[in-house]
Amino acid sequence: MAQASKGSFVGWCAATARDRVQRVRVGAILAAQAGLAAVLAWLLARLALDNPDPVFAPLVAVGTLAASVGQRVRRVVELVVGIAVGILVGDVLLYFVGTGPWQLGVVVFLAIMAALVFGGSPSVVLQAAATAVLIATLSPTVRNLEVPRFVDAFVGGGSALVVTSVLLPLNPLRVINRAARPALDMLAEQLQSTARALVDRDPGHAELAMRRLRRNKAEVQALTDAVEGAREATTLSPYSWRRRRGVLSHYAAAAEPIDRAMRNTGTLIRRSVTMIEDAEPVPEPLPDAVALLAEAVRLLRREFAGGRDPEHARTLSLEAVHRAGQAYRQGVGFSGSVVVAQVRTTASDLLVASGLSQNDANAMVREAFPE
Repeated sequence: MAQASKGSFVGWCAATARDRVQRVRVGAILAAQAGLAAVLAWLLARLALDNPDPVFAPLVAVGTLAASVGQRVRRVVELVVGIAVGILVGDVLLYFVGTGPWQLGVVVFLAIMAALVFGGSPSVVLQAAATAVLIATLSPTVRNLEVPRFVDAFVGGGSALVVTSVLLPLNPLRVINRAARPALDMLAEQLQSTARALVDRDPGHAELAMRRLRRNKAEVQALTDAVEGAREATTLSPYSWRRRRGVLSHYAAAAEPIDRAMRNTGTLIRRSVTMIEDAEPVPEPLPDAVALLAEAVRLLRREFAGGRDPEHARTLSLEAVHRAGQAYRQGVGFSGSVVVAQVRTTASDLLVASGLSQNDANAMVREAFPE
């Protein structure tokens, strides 16, 4: 018992160390990008625009890089819009009511309300409020503050985009592979667990798989963000243009059907629990079909990561449909028929994720399902 506990502790420490090393590697790249973007923004503001105190441009550059990958162009636009709203409200009000503590409160309140009226995101609202504070507090002592603040937003945001897309770009394929691994591994593991639960007629094991699958929102969101980042990279970075019609486009097209496969798997698992609890028949081919779906998901990830056409994943997905059809012919109850239907639907999602059209995927699923 003590040896088992010691082994588990050592395994946990090793996994934690690997996670920290991975975070440091990813963080080091982001830190290098942020440092380079700050330097570039400072030099442009100081030397090209003759700004003696280029503070805002580096701040905007770092703030842009802090946005999620795939949302940095949007972050630049939001920064500029928020600053414009803050300047407009701050200047107009200060002209009529002057400066002071209560005027500062009124300026900030109205800047936030103006940003909300224009449908601003939290980033726009924050920038509008921050800029209004600067205008209300510094305008009496610092002349011509508005134009440098506005220009610095363009300089800083543009510097961040140049660094991330041209000077120090990330490999978008590596980023998206790293994000896809936990999401697809989670899906495969819970399908495999459900297959074992059907074999053992263990509803508790299936319920555990269902709870774990419900906690996969972070993994799915990470994959979605990575796909958006890949799209942004292929739009901005000349190094990625040649990949637009390659693996990155496959991943981008796969994000939505993978998300659908997650949801359909949730239904499959819930009905598997009911099927076991109601003591419905579990024909032998049915757990095999669910296990084949799990292996198809694993192959899909590996073939995508290797830049190969996922033909083996398609083959296993169709084999899963065939086995589900055999189970249906042998006889299943109400929940069992729903599980069979979800095997078909999930297999169709995986076929679409592999690059097929929805019509072709549906036709292949119908053909694989025995009469």
